[in-house]
Amino acid sequence: MFDGIIGNQKIKDMLLSSVKNDKISHSYLFLGVQGIGKKMIAKEFAKMLLCLDENKYCNNCKSCIEFDSDNHPDKLIVTPDGNSIKIQQIRELQNRIQEKPIISERKVYIIDDADLMTKEAQNCLLKTLEEPPKYATIILIGTNENEFLATIKSRCMIIHFEPIENEIIKRYLEEKYGDKIFDKNILDIFQGSIGKAISLKDKVSEYQSITSLVDMLGRKDVIDIIKYAEPIYKSKEEIFETLDYINILLLKKAKENYLYTNCINTVEETKKKLKQNANYDMSIDNMIFNMCKQIPFERNEI
Repeated sequence: MFDGIIGNQKIKDMLLSSVKNDKISHSYLFLGVQGIGKKMIAKEFAKMLLCLDENKYCNNCKSCIEFDSDNHPDKLIVTPDGNSIKIQQIRELQNRIQEKPIISERKVYIIDDADLMTKEAQNCLLKTLEEPPKYATIILIGTNENEFLATIKSRCMIIHFEPIENEIIKRYLEEKYGDKIFDKNILDIFQGSIGKAISLKDKVSEYQSITSLVDMLGRKDVIDIIKYAEPIYKSKEEIFETLDYINILLLKKAKENYLYTNCINTVEETKKKLKQNANYDMSIDNMIFNMCKQIPFERNEI
């Protein structure tokens, strides 16, 4: 059970124990950074709940076979429709949840990226969480706890997933892909997430250029610094991870020079502008120029 899922052993043991002892909550809220294994664990947990064998993980019964083929009638995974999970999707879930199980004794509903539910969708779901059918288990998966209504959280068993240790991620990348990453700053940007590590592992050279850019603040003028900014301009698809990395570097420098704190604020302002669909290149231009202003270059006159 949970084979191949790295980290969060305590959570896996707790869920396994709850299945064996038949102490299942009607609703769970899995919280943690993106790519940490929340959905994988939720699906394995759901498979156990639906298994027809008394040991609850046989891989051979009709339920397990249907689950693996993604055709199980007693399982539903809800994902965002566009940028959000809408009230109509929750209403469809409510209609289906009233139907009794077909294969298993239970029904399991997983709402992925549940923190993207609209407030209307959350209020609609609240009715089901207040009086769920005895056979139903609902698993919400999210990264931002603050996006959930307090009433939603109060009716769920909240499980916080811990970041995976850098050393474990480092060893995983070496064994799985042959990638050897020794720079702790690079490991920190993965934020304890195997998913992020896999998606960003091929961008080590770009992050090294960004490290050079930050190191040059106060030592080179803006013309020299901007030469190292190309990876930032090309990082539109993962810009927020890139900006997080810049702030990791700035935070370490701020411990020695408080002026770097102002640079951190500049990066955070850039994040806000980009989330509001500001012009991408212009936002990056302004960020770099403003950081250079915060840490001015003093040219030595001969």
